[in-house]
Amino acid sequence: MGLFNSNLQDFFTGNRDGVYRAGADGASRLTLPELLGVGAIAVGGNYGGHKIYSDFPSTVKENFKQNGPLMMAQVIGIPVAVRMAQRFLAKPVINPANRMLRSVGIKEVKI
Repeated sequence: MGLFNSNLQDFFTGNRDGVYRAGADGASRLTLPELLGVGAIAVGGNYGGHKIYSDFPSTVKENFKQNGPLMMAQVIGIPVAVRMAQRFLAKPVINPANRMLRSVGIKEVKI
């Protein structure tokens, strides 16, 4: 949830550190209740408390600048790492395990 600068649970609940603060922080952290204006301090959120975060598009843009490289590395890097691990582990681990499982009646385990 890099564009909203919050984790998934906090995004949906509006909590921050276990306390409901949807729209009260005046920072780049956006939550769903804040965006919908449900129980927020200010309708549409209070992310305008800082000069960089004057409105929703500039807040999302600034969050993308801060979190974009890590998000892109995760989107590209994790699938590549999984494929490489599968290829690397096929002969020493996966194929012998499948043979052993086949001998007890389990056809195959897909990873």
